[in-house]
Amino acid sequence: MSTLRDVLDVLESAYPPDLAMDWDAVGLVCGDPAETVEKVLFAVDPTPETVDEAIGTGAQLLVTHHPLLLRGVHGVGADTPKGALLHRLIRSGVALFTAHTNADVADPGVSDALAAALGLAVDGPLEPDPAPALDKIVTFVPVGPAIAQVHTALSDAGAGNVGNYSHCSFATAGTGQFLPLDGAVPAIGEVGKLERVAETRLEMVLPRSRRRAVLAALRAAHPYEEPAFDLLEMAPVPSARGLGRVGTLPRSEPFAEFTRRVARALPATAWGVRGAGDPEREIRRVAVCGGAGDSALDTAARAGVDAYVTADLRHHPAVEHALAGTGPDGPAPALVDVAHWASEWPWCGQAADVVRSALGGSVAVSVSRRRTDPWTTAATSSDPEASS
Repeated sequence: MSTLRDVLDVLESAYPPDLAMDWDAVGLVCGDPAETVEKVLFAVDPTPETVDEAIGTGAQLLVTHHPLLLRGVHGVGADTPKGALLHRLIRSGVALFTAHTNADVADPGVSDALAAALGLAVDGPLEPDPAPALDKIVTFVPVGPAIAQVHTALSDAGAGNVGNYSHCSFATAGTGQFLPLDGAVPAIGEVGKLERVAETRLEMVLPRSRRRAVLAALRAAHPYEEPAFDLLEMAPVPSARGLGRVGTLPRSEPFAEFTRRVARALPATAWGVRGAGDPEREIRRVAVCGGAGDSALDTAARAGVDAYVTADLRHHPAVEHALAGTGPDGPAPALVDVAHWASEWPWCGQAADVVRSALGGSVAVSVSRRRTDPWTTAATSSDPEASS
């Protein structure tokens, strides 16, 4: 038997809330973490249709990609559309959880699911999420109780945190040498006399944002009047997290066929799948971005891909992209524009698999196939060559 807290722990481990954008609203919207969960429904949107499905199938948790309460509200009265949904969920004992931009940049995340649906072997993110800037501090402490004193002070100031570990350090033995000059007040040795002391070289990493605090802690805790230290800026480490993904097809294929591949891979929508580019162009290396991705058009062009698949492409950015033509990095990629909902729907299966793998048979998972894309009908001009 699993609780809502058990499921939330699994989801927040896969899609850490601290990866979400500052403007986003992710996490538990309603529900008691202590309640038992036997069924979970995954969907892109929290809409009346998916809420009905969650209640109708006996799910105790509805997990969605898009937030219900993205913008701040001062109330959730049942006489408002969103308030009515919340009241229905609460009265029916159904919790609501959202993983939005944190799922977009997670590894794996929304764009990994889209890439997998298209048959791409993923190489990495299109726009890597920058890893926190790190420093390394190296200091030299006389052997004895001062080592633990300095280590504790640096740890308390924010040094030595690596992933899920704290107080991380490396120490080696050596010999320090110094000559106190007039005006010095040495903790060890005498003015005018060369001193050699058994010391420990202590190394710890720290977030660059904690540099000032860590240096202050070192000076306060170190027994020497003038503690020796090195402060090194560490090179950024490539991240597997980030927006979008770049991958490769098993073999190249004409752009027209690739566009049909995208259409076959994603659920049908009134919006359909649109391609911008030479139908005969060979496509092998592809960038994808689940959701609205025209902000990454320039990045896709610099990535040297043959095609870029995303949603909600606007007219002017697409035209400007095409006008760019061939640049120093090669021809601009062909564009494939899909419905926003369809581009993110494969993530539901990914998230369901995460819970299934972690909690086994104690929680049944399912993915909603209700089309919550807002576009419900479409028509094609009888003369596609006609100009307005």
